[in-house]
Amino acid sequence: MTSVAEKPPRQDVPPEPVRPTLRQRLSRWDVRFSPYLYIAPFFVVFGLTGLFPLLYTGYVSLFDWEIGDDDPKFIGLENFVTLLGDAQFWNAVVNTISIFVLSSGPQLVIAILLAALLSLRLRFPASWRVGILLPYSASLVALGIIFANLFGPRYGLVNAMLEAVGLDRVEWQANRFASHLAIATMVNWRWTGYNALIVLAAMQALPRDVYEAAVVDGAGAVRRFFSITLPMLKPTLIFVVVTSTIGGLQIFTEPKLFDAMPGSNNGGSQHQFQTLTLYLYQSAFEGFDLGYASAIAWLLFLLIVLIALVNFLITRRVAATTGLKR
Repeated sequence: MTSVAEKPPRQDVPPEPVRPTLRQRLSRWDVRFSPYLYIAPFFVVFGLTGLFPLLYTGYVSLFDWEIGDDDPKFIGLENFVTLLGDAQFWNAVVNTISIFVLSSGPQLVIAILLAALLSLRLRFPASWRVGILLPYSASLVALGIIFANLFGPRYGLVNAMLEAVGLDRVEWQANRFASHLAIATMVNWRWTGYNALIVLAAMQALPRDVYEAAVVDGAGAVRRFFSITLPMLKPTLIFVVVTSTIGGLQIFTEPKLFDAMPGSNNGGSQHQFQTLTLYLYQSAFEGFDLGYASAIAWLLFLLIVLIALVNFLITRRVAATTGLKR
């Protein structure tokens, strides 16, 4: 009798993991870390030129710090408390917001209309686009001097035109609202063309098949503009509104040159068009109070963040309820 040896059951042995080569590891690290290296220069520069001054300004605002003082006294939030009770500060806040509203609102509407016109089939389109950008390329100081003369109370061209049509002369620099209107005109003249080109670029990137479908459905040009163009421009409009808010609330050169004494930081004899940045500059380099000026800078920063956020929410809500959602 012969015995047959039983064959041991087969066991699956897991394969040994293949160790990646150096080239494969470098390729994996390249995919994972390269995007961070590409954007790192921006954040490094921003940290040095933007974030550090912001934080250091907050630090200085906690001191009674005058120019040349080597041993400033720590006073905590006293600068902010004093600032909230400062009538000149609130006067500058009202002036800044008033000029911002008078400039940003019309500027955005005119920019959209200009972009709509430029998107039509015009002859020499490049010439028209360069033409509306010319005010932006001009020197801001030159524009300030020109507009200060145009709105001059005695020999200004604007008052001459008002008298030609039978209206009274306007004291553009003495009257508070008139001065805001004149400065807002200066701002609109410079920035409307720039914003129009941004809107135009976004308008030309919109898908044409949506418009073709609307034409087949019988939608007219006005209906297509309000129901297709404006809602689909929502991201661009939000960008333009936010950047206009940031720039509009930091207005400095225009009111500084509009003064009867160009270069003054008073914003008129009664501070009727003194903005927050002018008051900040005046506190720092005429009053030599760096701590107080830093407190103004921080409240201005918070005001910009607050208004930019409100504008962002309003623009998104309006664009979303106008027609299409994106």
